[in-house]
Parts: sequence; structure tokens; C-alpha cells
Amino acid sequence: MSGSVSIEVSPPPLGLEAEYETLFTPDSLLFLHELISTFDEEVDQVLCLRVSRKAHFDLSGDLPRFLEETTHVRADRTWRVLPVPPRLQKRHVDIGDLAPCDTQRFIQALKSPAQGIQVDFDDGNCPTFHNQIRGIYNVMKAVHGHFPNVPHISQTPVLMVRPRAWNMVENNLMVEGKQAPGPLFDFGLVMFHCGKMLYENKSGPFLYLSKVESHLEARLWNKIFVWTQQKLGLPLGSIKATVLIESVVAAFEMDEILYELRDHSAGLNCGMWDYSASFVNKFGHRRTFLLPDRTRYINMEKHFLHSYMNLLVQTCHQRGALATAGMAALLLPHEPHSDSYRTAVATVSRLKLLEIRAGVDGFLVFDLGLIEPMQKLFELHTEGDNQLCQLRRDVSVTAEDLVTMPPGGVNLHSLKYNIAVGVLFVNAWLSGHGLFFYKGNVEDSATAEISRSHVWQWIRHQAPLQDDSRVVSRRLVTDLTEEVMVELSVLCHSVRDKQRLHTAADIFLEVVQKRDFPEFITTYLSQNHTFLSSQRTVDKHQHRSNL
Repeated sequence: MSGSVSIEVSPPPLGLEAEYETLFTPDSLLFLHELISTFDEEVDQVLCLRVSRKAHFDLSGDLPRFLEETTHVRADRTWRVLPVPPRLQKRHVDIGDLAPCDTQRFIQALKSPAQGIQVDFDDGNCPTFHNQIRGIYNVMKAVHGHFPNVPHISQTPVLMVRPRAWNMVENNLMVEGKQAPGPLFDFGLVMFHCGKMLYENKSGPFLYLSKVESHLEARLWNKIFVWTQQKLGLPLGSIKATVLIESVVAAFEMDEILYELRDHSAGLNCGMWDYSASFVNKFGHRRTFLLPDRTRYINMEKHFLHSYMNLLVQTCHQRGALATAGMAALLLPHEPHSDSYRTAVATVSRLKLLEIRAGVDGFLVFDLGLIEPMQKLFELHTEGDNQLCQLRRDVSVTAEDLVTMPPGGVNLHSLKYNIAVGVLFVNAWLSGHGLFFYKGNVEDSATAEISRSHVWQWIRHQAPLQDDSRVVSRRLVTDLTEEVMVELSVLCHSVRDKQRLHTAADIFLEVVQKRDFPEFITTYLSQNHTFLSSQRTVDKHQHRSNL
């Protein structure tokens, strides 16, 4: 665009020219320019504050604490968040990790009996330009009723759009000479094209906000919401957002985060893997924060995670906000009458019942076959639409409770499993996919984060293996990666597949051997030349697939 407005957008991916023209109109580009130029400096500030905070922890040896300067917010028992609209009162089961660029799965979800759909541009999505355009366009089609044989938007599960987190940029949009913040690109386009229609049909706009680390970041989102509502002619408080508490530092500011978003809050959410990985992110170089094997020693029954969930439920319910839990990643076997199918449902039910008894108002599942069994679990063990009456006055969580690592060790199987997940995640991204299936579970960037965090930290602290006398080292991880590659090579169906898998292994080994821990694997990959150049190949392949 010319004149005083400087905005540059990359050409459309092959095969998406019509969708591109629909999304990037002169008016929508002007809206994006205004949104991004208004808040770009403050986005940089919150990212600088993250770096400053991490430097303080490193230099001082301090740990997070409940903030003295916001004691008055926590101590004032009178304030509450605004009540959520009727369609958000019952949040029992949302479908999680649903990248809307997957048109077939998105349509299946729209026809499902779930309460909500996590329309995911973050953990379960690979942010190629193709995927972003296809995904946002599909959201537009759903909201405006352009999918055949799909219920009206007022009758489908509510759309809970999860834009990318602050650490991500949109490589294909430049505003005033700078790459655009990824979350503002996603949020801006969805709001411009769908915000008013969602509001008029009492179905939104509703959001999930990923990886918020402080109340100052929540304050920024609140300012963005107020500005956007004014620009689009929506009443104050129309936008409602569920904040995912995915960082240990955010766990100490849950009251404050709710307070900053009190006009726009749909509650808080606790997710196990990103939260656990955040300990390595912030304190992984300290041996006292050595995380044991996740498959055996990290679950919501462990003290540090149980304390975090209890505090989240207590905080939310005392403020009239909904508290939701993480996603069941288990995939159900194909045969619904088999013993293995019943065992899988029973396994998920046992773990989710712990969360229900802790007072959560809902959680997410990936497998659509789990929706109705989990809804029945809620109906059996709760009364009404939610558990806001469960104030959890029995809970008293200290700072020490939140940072006490679980006991446990490392074995060869867990090390190889983490290597496989890390390599396969990078491989998925190089293929243009945000998730993949491995050994009966869906794996996404959250599980990739905990997996590569483990391997980096176990190398750093030369963690001893429980199986034998060896310790985890660069040499051992390199050798085991070669072994894992032999096992994974059966997934390759062409020479190109094998080349891509070997490239993924090389990138994974780079990440886990870095002297300084890369904060987010998604940031590392999205700025990596190999990934950026692979997008062009992926876009061409996706174009041929759509012909």
C-alpha cells in the first residue's frame, strides 16, 4: 500500500489465489496496519521484559514469587470477572489442537456434539503461509455459513480461536518495515472478517491466548481487545479470552492476569507439557530443576502440577471465572467394541476424573470419539453447567509447592522416546504439519517442547541412566538418534521423505546441543533457513494435492 501506510504482503501460495484475495482486501490491510502499528512497540516491550526477567533469575539465583506490588489485587476479595455469555457457561469438552487448515477435520468438528473447538493457529498448527490463509479462510466460511451441510454458527460448537503466541512472527507480512507479530496477524484477520458476525449470532468472538507470562502481557491483550472492539463497532466486553497458564512464572500471577482481563475473561486453562517445559526454559541450567522422565514421573498427580491445578481452580472460581484443564492426547483404537478401546477410554476417564474432582469446568480432547464419553463423565460427577460453586477453600498453595520438582530418573527408553518425538516434530514442520501421531498419542509443539527440553537438560547435567552405568551425553544422544532413525525410516515412502527426516534429525541435534537453551522450538524453527525454504516446496506440494 502506498502513501503514509507501509504494508507489504507476500504473493499468494499456489492454489490459494481466491482465498488470498478474499482475506487481503484494501480495508482488511488497512485494519491490520492500524492494529499492528498501534501495538507493535508494546509487543517488543513485553518480549524485552521476558528477557530481562530471565536475566534477573540467572544473575540472582532467585525463583518466582507472588508479586509484592500487586498484593492489593490478590487481597481484594470483592472484584469479579464479568460473567461469560450463555454459550460459554458450559465448557465441559472442547476439541483441542484443531488446525483449521485441515478442512475435513474442521468440518467434522463443526458437526460434533462438543461444546467448543480450539481453532488452533498455535501448538497444533504449522504456520506456513498456505496453512494460515487456508485456516483463516476456513474459519470465515464456517462463520458465514459457506460450508455445505454444516449447522449454522449459532448451533455449532463455539469457535475458540487460538492465535500464535507472542514469540512468533508472520514472515509474510511487513508493517512499517518490520515482520508482523504472528498473533496480531491471526487475531486481526479473524476479527476483521468474523468478529461482528460471531457477536451478532451470540457465538463469539472467543479466544484462547497461549504462553502469556505475566499480567503485563494480559494488560496488553486487554488494550488490543478494547481498541479492536471500538474499531469494529462491538460493545466493550464482547471478546472473551481463556488464558493458558503455560509458564511457571505466570502461575504466580493468575489473580493479576484475571484482573487485567476482567471485562474480557473466559477463564484460565492449565496444560501439563508446556508448563513442565517452562521449568527448563527458565531454570533448566540449575541441577535442582532437573526434570525426570515425563512418561513415568510427570502427571497431574505429582505435587507441583497438582498444586498448580488446585491454585488455578481456586483462583478462577473465587473470581467467578471458569477453570479448564489440558488436552487428552490419547488416540482411540478403531474398533469401538474391543478391549483395547475400553481400556483407552478407562485410562482417559481416570485421569480426567482427577481434574473434575479438583473442580475444573472443562477440558480438551483430541480424538472426537472421546467427546461423548467425557461429557458423560461430567454429567455423572458434577451438577449443572459448571463447577463455579466449588470455591476450593481447602486449598493453600505456597510458592515452594509450585517449584518443587518431582523425584525420579531417566532411562534409555524415555531418552529414545524423547528423541523420536523431537525428530518427528521437526519433520512434521518441514512437511507443513503442526502435529503427528506416534505410539497411540497425538504429538504437537507442546510435547515436542518437553521432549527436546528433557534431552537438552539431561545432556547439560549428564543425567545418569537408570538402566546402566552410562550418563546422557552428546555422544550418546547422537548414537541413539542414529538408532531411532533406523526405526523411523519405515515411515518414509520416498527418497524425499528420507532426506527430510535426516534433515529433521540434524536440526533436532543442533537444538539439544546449544550452549544456551532456545526458548521456544517453534521460534527456532520458524526463523530457520531450512524451514523457510521448505515452505516453498510444501506449498507447491499442497497445491498439487488440492488440484
